[in-house]
Amino acid sequence: MLTALLRIFRRNLIPLFAVFSLLLVSCVTAPVQEMSDARQAIEAAEAAEADRYAPRTMEQARSRLRSAEESLDSKSFKEAQRDAELARQAAIEAREQAIEAKLKQP
Repeated sequence: MLTALLRIFRRNLIPLFAVFSLLLVSCVTAPVQEMSDARQAIEAAEAAEADRYAPRTMEQARSRLRSAEESLDSKSFKEAQRDAELARQAAIEAREQAIEAKLKQP
């Protein structure tokens, strides 16, 4: 009985270990996509002249991106992901503010 249980345990241990390893790796990978999304959003905001029409919000976006880059350098991936997402959101907001401000001009 004990031998049968050990065989079952060994047979299931490798797949369980593989799944656990994949989950662990996915939790600690660099937020490459989030960083790229934030940079693209900032570029789009710059193209919409957000530096002119929404300078505070653009500075927030750039500041969050710098913070994300610093966190990425120090391997703090969760913080980097959070800051990259906040940078993206601020850049989107800056772009929207710029578009709205331009529409209000005579």
